Amino acid sequence: METGSPAETGVAGDEPVWRGLPPGLLRMRRLLLVVWTGVLALAAGLLPGLLVGPAWGAFALLPPALAVWFWRLLGRNWRSWRYAERADDLLIRRGVLWREETVVPYGRMQLVEVTSGPLERYFGLASVQLHTAAAATDAVVPGLDPAEAERLRDRLTELGEARSAGL
Repeated sequence: METGSPAETGVAGDEPVWRGLPPGLLRMRRLLLVVWTGVLALAAGLLPGLLVGPAWGAFALLPPALAVWFWRLLGRNWRSWRYAERADDLLIRRGVLWREETVVPYGRMQLVEVTSGPLERYFGLASVQLHTAAAATDAVVPGLDPAEAERLRDRLTELGEARSAGL
């Protein structure tokens, strides 16, 4: 039996209600991009500039130029992530060039865990990891608000127990 209204659970008949990821994940990934760009620019420009000659210091411009392109790609990738809870399964959609949609039946889930590393905790994020009997259908929903991650974990666990009891 399902608990809660369709608006509360995100389930509206057979039509999935897609949810995006919060912007904190994009901010975290872009911050990492800026930090690594600085490190690479320093390494690419300072070391050759000191060891070989000042003209080689121009290589420091390469990482920032690439970072502008990656900045945009990170935004497109973040917008591509979606998840939806349906009556019998969880859908996870992602990808810009190669789109991938994973369907995880509730009755096949063996373990649902919430993880949050130090950087994720700093940005107030958590990930929900789903483990099934088939390793190919293991899935993750990254960058969720910790309260939403716990709600999703509890709901998936509850539905998984209810579906697997009938097997």
